Amino acid sequence: MFKRLLSTTDDYALTILRLVLGLVFFAHGSQKMLGWFGGYGFHGTMGFFTGAMHIPAAFAFLAIIAEFFGALGLITGLLGRVAAFGIFCVMAVAVAMVHSHVGFFMNWNGVTPPAEGYEYHLLAMAIALAVMIKGSGALSLDRMLAKD
Repeated sequence: MFKRLLSTTDDYALTILRLVLGLVFFAHGSQKMLGWFGGYGFHGTMGFFTGAMHIPAAFAFLAIIAEFFGALGLITGLLGRVAAFGIFCVMAVAVAMVHSHVGFFMNWNGVTPPAEGYEYHLLAMAIALAVMIKGSGALSLDRMLAKD
């Protein structure tokens, strides 16, 4: 079963999708985990998620872990399907809890509502779904480990 989880093709299109999603989420995950790129770090993000958003601590923790370590998994191509599943779940919850009421489009003009639509999240979920279905692609640790 573990070998099936790692199995993938030598597809460079998957590699591009995996790397782009991983790099984007590395920035977001680093904000939440480490406080990089103007983020609040682990404690600040946990406080916001549990206090202002009323997310249970276990789920807030899982979201931070999924974004940070999921990004690292996608960048290296290690357990790419698992990493993509974590990112997919975080995006689905973000759409359901925060962004769906705003509508589809991003908030280009910065006026009310002061939130973003779910178009970005939909793209991230589609890329994550592709990696979940097809694997990490070429140049991945999954591919290297799955070879006989």
